[in-house]
Amino acid sequence: MERRTIGAGALSVGAIGLGCMPMSWAYSSSQQSGDGSLRTVHAALDQGVSLLDTADMYGPFTNELLIGRVLKERRATAFVSTKCGLLVGEQHIVANGRPGYVKRACDASLRRLQTDRIDLYQLHRADPEVPIEETWGAMAELVAAGKVRSLGLCAVGARGQLRRAGARAGAPASARLHDATIRQLERVQQVFPVSCVQAELSVWSPEALETLVPWCASRGVGFLAAMPLGNGFLSGTLTPGQGFEPDDIRARHPRFTAEMMAANQPIVAGLRRVAQRHEATAAQVALAWLLTRGRHVVPIPGAKKERWVTENARAQRLSLTEDDLAEIAALPPARGSWD
Repeated sequence: MERRTIGAGALSVGAIGLGCMPMSWAYSSSQQSGDGSLRTVHAALDQGVSLLDTADMYGPFTNELLIGRVLKERRATAFVSTKCGLLVGEQHIVANGRPGYVKRACDASLRRLQTDRIDLYQLHRADPEVPIEETWGAMAELVAAGKVRSLGLCAVGARGQLRRAGARAGAPASARLHDATIRQLERVQQVFPVSCVQAELSVWSPEALETLVPWCASRGVGFLAAMPLGNGFLSGTLTPGQGFEPDDIRARHPRFTAEMMAANQPIVAGLRRVAQRHEATAAQVALAWLLTRGRHVVPIPGAKKERWVTENARAQRLSLTEDDLAEIAALPPARGSWD
């Protein structure tokens, strides 16, 4: 697989990564399988998909434990990315950016992952009660201690809050989110270099291309494209009105109502038209499009099954033409609220 570098430290990873969250968090629990997920991660590594993206909150904790079982055997071929800063409670998720907690969280992640170092340690969300410079300083100390190789920041803020704030200010929620992220990036860069930023980016959520992706490119910062297949919608495998299990985040997502899924079918149809010319799939076209957004962009599609990992990995072989890119650019914008 093609290799890409993220951050000034020239960290090398496969051009397409693996989002491990669906294996134990946020999507239909009845379709989760520990043994199946292990096979999926091994299959990804076999194909050069080296970046494994997880977090302590996924499960919580069970996702890191799963990845740790793989790393015990194949640490040398994996690039491990995990996150801290969010705690899962009985009723809601809260941020915790206190320096002492960050250091304890890192040690706990290392134990679960069965490794002595984390390649990329990301701040999942900033704690509004703690100056982000203090949180980032504690993370930088983990680098100095040899426990972490590089640091990253996920797009900040609760989307609903930003959407409401944006409505009052007359600005789109996406712009508010990315502007807030850039402000935080500028602050933490004064403490310790940011190697990469993770935020949503896909054909149906391209807003990060306006400011956040260019900001990263101009500073040598990598960009991890989260939800590159639009929570599965852009794969073309979902049927409007099919319904989702209660614990699936799509059951509450405005773009996954039967009405909105039907309204957004022209996006999938457009990807399929391009795919037919290349004997590919809609998902592969969506991922290949992301690879053209900059050499610093690495999509991290989530997957639970081997066949999806294999399909996603092969997307990096697909060379889209200028006509393909123009056709994708002409697709209608997604309908339904952004979160």
